[in-house]
Amino acid sequence: MEIPITQTKEWKKLQDDLNEISFFETGNDYQFLAILKKTPVGNYLYLPYGPIAKTETGFKSALNALKILAKKENAIFIRIEPQNPETKQFFPKNTKKTKDLNPKETWILDLTPSVDEIYQNMKQNTRNLSKNYSKKGLKVIKTTAPEKIDHLVKLQHKLAKERHIGVFSKDYLKAELEQPFASLYLVEYPADSGQIIAASLFFDYQDTRYYMQSASDSDYKKLPATIALLNEAIFDAKEKGIKYFDFWGIAPENAPKNHPWAGFTSFKKSFGGEPKTYAGTYDLILKPAKYKLYEATRKLNRLLRKN
Repeated sequence: MEIPITQTKEWKKLQDDLNEISFFETGNDYQFLAILKKTPVGNYLYLPYGPIAKTETGFKSALNALKILAKKENAIFIRIEPQNPETKQFFPKNTKKTKDLNPKETWILDLTPSVDEIYQNMKQNTRNLSKNYSKKGLKVIKTTAPEKIDHLVKLQHKLAKERHIGVFSKDYLKAELEQPFASLYLVEYPADSGQIIAASLFFDYQDTRYYMQSASDSDYKKLPATIALLNEAIFDAKEKGIKYFDFWGIAPENAPKNHPWAGFTSFKKSFGGEPKTYAGTYDLILKPAKYKLYEATRKLNRLLRKN
């Protein structure tokens, strides 16, 4: 069974470092990592891209184990995100679709073909810029030094201010970079100047490299900084024997042109690859009355933020 990094002992170690309470469990044909989330209304369990199960029996066993854990932790509901869309036919009746937290659709690049074949499958402009970005004065640096996370933090905060979006804290990003599976790629411009105009975190687990936290400086949007960064991350992963590159989230196939993810979806697809669809995010409701109160509180908070 395919196991995403978010359902592993390695991800639990990250949760521990972030002082989050989490529970890792394995059975004969299932595995899950459940993170305890606390709200003013009550607790719930969240399984990012989980649980993982080989069979229908394994999935049901995982749910039974989660219900026992939920009762122990006094949880209102269990939020699940199974990878396999076919799993939905085994959902209990008290399961409700909710807003997707992790992307339901992602974009996967197969790294097993030759370097030339991978380049050939890119769109022409992306291919040309990937091969020639150094001529634009760009330099890509790979690091695992925790203090270098400041570059990503600075770029993300600038982006958040421009687009009015939320970002992770420095402590969170630093904890991610400190994990053995993480690496940080930086784009320097001009080369050897010390000025960083793009940064991205990548996570490696088994045969997949994940494209995670990222930001670039809008003042240099005419330069192919992100293309340079991804080019190095993709071919470095291939050199290490990693088989797949997960771009981590795209807009749905039939999404309108004004979808907020339309731009970076088109960008990610320009590197070649193919889509992959997961089941989405669902809530297994254990305490209906408290769950209704939780939903009402969430709606009220969203309204207050808009006003």
